[in-house]
Amino acid sequence: MTPLSTGDPESIGGYTLLGRLGAGGMGVVYLGVAASGRQVAVKLVHGPYAQEEEFRTRFRQEIEAARRVSGAFTAPVVDADPDADQPWMATLYVPGLNLAEVVERDGPLSLRELRALGLGLTDALRDIQRAGLVHRDLKPRNVLMTEDGPRVIDFGISRAADHQSLTTTGRMIGTPPFMSPEQLAAPRDVTPASDVFSLGSLLVFAAVGTGPFDADSPYITGYQVVFGTPDLGGVPEALLGIVERCLDKDPAARPELTDIHRMLRALPESGATGPPKTGQSAKPRRRPASRSAATPSAGAATGLGTGGRRRTRMLLTGLGAVLAVTALGIGVGVSVSGPDTPATAPATASASARPASLPDGWRPWRAGLRYDVKGVPLDYDSPGCVAQGSALFCGGTGFTAARIDAASGRTLWRAGTRPQGTQPVGVRDGLVYMYEEPDDRTRRVVALDAGTGHRRWQRDISTSEEAVLYDGGLLTLSPDSSSFVAYGPSGKELWRAPSLDEYCAPSVLGGAPYALCSAGSEPGRTPLRLMKPGPGGLTGTATLPKKAEALGAVDGQPLFLAPQTAKDVYEAGYERPYNALLRVAPGTGQVRRIPLAHPLKGAATLVDGVVYFVRSDGSVTAVSADSGRQLWRRTTDVESLSAPAVSATYKRVYFSNRFGRLLALDSRTGAEVWRTSALDDPGDKVQSYPPRVLLVKDAIVAMAGDTAFSRSPDGPT
Repeated sequence: MTPLSTGDPESIGGYTLLGRLGAGGMGVVYLGVAASGRQVAVKLVHGPYAQEEEFRTRFRQEIEAARRVSGAFTAPVVDADPDADQPWMATLYVPGLNLAEVVERDGPLSLRELRALGLGLTDALRDIQRAGLVHRDLKPRNVLMTEDGPRVIDFGISRAADHQSLTTTGRMIGTPPFMSPEQLAAPRDVTPASDVFSLGSLLVFAAVGTGPFDADSPYITGYQVVFGTPDLGGVPEALLGIVERCLDKDPAARPELTDIHRMLRALPESGATGPPKTGQSAKPRRRPASRSAATPSAGAATGLGTGGRRRTRMLLTGLGAVLAVTALGIGVGVSVSGPDTPATAPATASASARPASLPDGWRPWRAGLRYDVKGVPLDYDSPGCVAQGSALFCGGTGFTAARIDAASGRTLWRAGTRPQGTQPVGVRDGLVYMYEEPDDRTRRVVALDAGTGHRRWQRDISTSEEAVLYDGGLLTLSPDSSSFVAYGPSGKELWRAPSLDEYCAPSVLGGAPYALCSAGSEPGRTPLRLMKPGPGGLTGTATLPKKAEALGAVDGQPLFLAPQTAKDVYEAGYERPYNALLRVAPGTGQVRRIPLAHPLKGAATLVDGVVYFVRSDGSVTAVSADSGRQLWRRTTDVESLSAPAVSATYKRVYFSNRFGRLLALDSRTGAEVWRTSALDDPGDKVQSYPPRVLLVKDAIVAMAGDTAFSRSPDGPT
């Protein structure tokens, strides 16, 4: 649970609100308490959706459906007002993780746990059937794992068996990996047998960690559900016959719930999982996910992201809309994580061991990084700031780089107009490096005097790859991409190394220059080769898997993420799963694989020996870069978080989101220390530009859209 935010009501329907349990696109769920002391989960619909009659009708149906079901394995409705200005519904509060969180944290269930889960879900579905309903969205996140058995929640898209339901949209609603074939083909004609199919998919997920039809896009997943053979590799043999019958494509051939209950009761109660059936693959299963954003390379300056634009884009063209899938945002019941780490270091907002070190004369400030200019803009859509000491240099709208007074937010100088919307390459030795593109065929790196903004020198570089600062110079790719070129602070060429006849890009890991190469013309299609550039050529260092991601270096050794699946995915929001860290010894090229306890998703950032995985839903996982051990995991309700900035002084990890909300977590435990409200009117770029946060001394500087602002490390006062 997180504290109430600015704008949250203090009470709903007579229930006093204690905090937020979760949030989604359609509404927010709060923990409330009645005058009697009974705790409830209160689901409040967002205002704009309350104005849509179709949505209000669907919400009213959800309330009616949930009220018709009452059993030990569901969360009952205790109060509701679907006709309020903002409709709401209160259900009995059920503490516990959902099944997806349990599997992600602890791995697949044992046979004994699978038996108990299956029996509980079968009982819940029998209660739902007795009420004349079909749930239609039985999935891991709609199953709460409580001490006394599973609870099925979220009747938001359930349908009465007599089909008295909303039919105006014609859209298919559900979660493709756990939908039935008939739900995808004819969503209005589903019967209770559809929930049996979903039960089979859910049991496979609980047994092996992924669903039987998982693929790299909802379209392919839907096709697999309707026409494909389920992947049952790794399912215990004792459970195999049950799930095979549940996953029959013919609804009439699936077993009745009474038969499933009987078969589950016959399973052994031993905790052992048992070997998979002969012929079934026991290999690790994939999870459909990928890093959603690039992580900053280790450079001379502390930066807000990578800067520059990503010129190579994966496009999905010519594919018809096979499926139309929507989601209802959040469920009726909400799971609440238990402690992620021992309560040995409680988070407080008190001062740290020593007073904050702030820029001289610092006070909270806010500055618009926007400057109206004439001409055709070239927007990289990725502005940000870099800092060195107490100096702050930012990119924004209408200019390329500016020096901002870190104490007041005042603009000291501004330079360049094209490109804009990108952070500077970096700052070092009194020089600020930025990009310039006088036309569509030419790209330059320009060195500016950090004190005055005057141009010192410029060099033409590749139009497709970034320049990176390393310990000793600036590494670039020549305009024709034929050579790696290193420049010193004066602009003098230090050395040149011919590139390979394949895709190669400059990189810096732990301050050392590297080249990341792979056969072909695009990255990620073949294994990644880590090369060492220098005078005269490239020297091979190590070979890494396809789509391995560079994080930085630990003790001078380059560190990479190993993907669980390297399939190409052309889907917005896709997060690739990673199951190991790869540590390279530069001298020998030896690669040490450090397995992760469970596959992790999200944008990963290496800071001070810790890898932080940040997902788009607001969850953050901290992992030791040395051992791969999970240090803590925190689920927040602050979506679209930035890469982290870590304060060793305060023992905190700071994040910003697109709307300027700041979040501080304890770096030792992941516990929330404080958060701020969103900025008032952060501008029209918040959806286009990624959020950023960094530290200038101990002062927090963040960006939301093209607005920069600075706050105290002590949090809101």
